[in-house]
Amino acid sequence: MKKSLILLLALTSLVGAEDVRQSILANPQSPYYVDFAHYPKADRSLPVGVFDSGTGGLTVLNAIVDYDEHNNATGSDGADGKPDFAHEDMIYLADQANMPYGNYPGVGKTDLLLEHILKCAQFLLGTHYYGDGAKADKKPIKVMVIACNTATAYGKTSIEEMLQKAPSDLKVIGVIDAGSRAALSSLKPDEDGSIGIFATAGTVASNGYVRSIEKLRKELGYTGELQTFSQGGVGLAESIDEEPDYIDHKATAIRKNYRGPAPDKALMPYYAFTQADGKMLCEGDCLQMNASENYARYHIVSLVEQLRKTPGAKPLKAVILGCTHYPYVQKTIAQVLDELRAQDRYKGLIGDQVTLIDPSVNTARELYSYLSEQKLQNPNGSLDHSEFYISVPNPEVTGVQTEANGGRFTYDYKYGRTAGQDLTYVRNTPFSKANISEDVAARLRSQIPSVYRLIHLFDESNPKTAYLKTEQKL
Repeated sequence: MKKSLILLLALTSLVGAEDVRQSILANPQSPYYVDFAHYPKADRSLPVGVFDSGTGGLTVLNAIVDYDEHNNATGSDGADGKPDFAHEDMIYLADQANMPYGNYPGVGKTDLLLEHILKCAQFLLGTHYYGDGAKADKKPIKVMVIACNTATAYGKTSIEEMLQKAPSDLKVIGVIDAGSRAALSSLKPDEDGSIGIFATAGTVASNGYVRSIEKLRKELGYTGELQTFSQGGVGLAESIDEEPDYIDHKATAIRKNYRGPAPDKALMPYYAFTQADGKMLCEGDCLQMNASENYARYHIVSLVEQLRKTPGAKPLKAVILGCTHYPYVQKTIAQVLDELRAQDRYKGLIGDQVTLIDPSVNTARELYSYLSEQKLQNPNGSLDHSEFYISVPNPEVTGVQTEANGGRFTYDYKYGRTAGQDLTYVRNTPFSKANISEDVAARLRSQIPSVYRLIHLFDESNPKTAYLKTEQKL
């Protein structure tokens, strides 16, 4: 066994109280240490690193994989029917064990959230992962994409500051500025209107989109009266990723562990919830949502209600899907806006056409521009060599508490931890069908087929997943 692997195995229980930044930058004895003095620079062959709090960020990666706005032979503008990143290798991490990130600020754990974000960055920068034991043969990266709005809002600056101390000039790209720029581009510079920011509660609390929109509005010379309305989508990302505290397809009655919001009974005609197949759980005055499309309906109505209650509200012209999970329910969101536009209650509050902004394409555009300008495009790589990892609970850490099947932390444990208490409560392991539900796999297969194909290739042909061949496959 390599010395680095022996060190990793011996020290994982000793990291604990040390600040994660200290571990990354200054502690060679830590398994989280990154040797920046010998970090490869300007190496075009290295992969692009992408991370998110779960599978939602795969929508960003899918936009990158499908991105085609240039001629691959000449680099000139104009699609040529070939993906612009066809020769790039990608490495993706889904921090599934610690998701959803959007809930940490609400329970006063922004320091723990930042710890998770910095650990994701370290994983992409480093070489370690967990397969059939500790491994250290993952490639480092040449650019980092934060495919998570909450992580961008709370961690991008900290990652950049950490890299400056390293020192490292590695580029970090986040989704918030990309989404803000796209929202503004959907409006004329002198046009009045409202922009809806539909994001996790954590992203909304950070005020990241509002600040970004205001900054870009001034830089780009927008003179119209622009208003912003923010809606925290509590439970939506969680329902999409099958978090048991928010959704349970087997449930037939009201659940005690339900943590989703309670619909306003006076607004039931406007929610127009889908009730069949247990998608709503009802008992007396208690209503519980049990399907992602119903969570989307609840929150879009709540967003438009904010406009209705605001004197002088300008018509809604664009809605930023400020969480990478939300494009999965984009059709439902568009349908609800169409339904509400026809209601007298919301007359004049919803524009004739509301642009739904998925920041993913603009993120892909920024990534392409950076690689091109810095001459970091890989001429010899292949998207087919992309690698996918996911965090899972580490059963060897004392005190770890998981649901009955062992696949997820309990809610109380997840949000009851303390930053610096123990850095090793998750393992980053190759992405496998064993790590996700069949419903999630079906969603990936139908809605982001390009990335699903790459995950399948990685799962079936990469030596890193050989130990998983007895698992149920994608």
